[in-house]
Amino acid sequence: MTARDLEGIENGEQVSHCGIVTLRQQPETAKGTIFLTLENETGVAQVIVWKSLRDVQRHELLRARLMAVHGTWQREGAVKNLVAGSNALAGAAGRGDGE
Repeated sequence: MTARDLEGIENGEQVSHCGIVTLRQQPETAKGTIFLTLENETGVAQVIVWKSLRDVQRHELLRARLMAVHGTWQREGAVKNLVAGSNALAGAAGRGDGE
């Protein structure tokens, strides 16, 4: 599903989304939660990854440049996030040469 497609999805729906990882944030105040921004040709989507999933899929989460996420679409007014479900991350890292 593209970022544009997500605009029409209702709160609570199960969705899959993929894109290039353009941002990873793990604020100290977030207690282990990581926030990702995934970008594809139609826009960006914000992803929330709870600590429990981060602990299980740490390698994919921290190394992937391209990522697919399956989870629950969360929408409240203008705030929209994809909350990653358990074992919901699949990623592709770089070329293996440091790039």
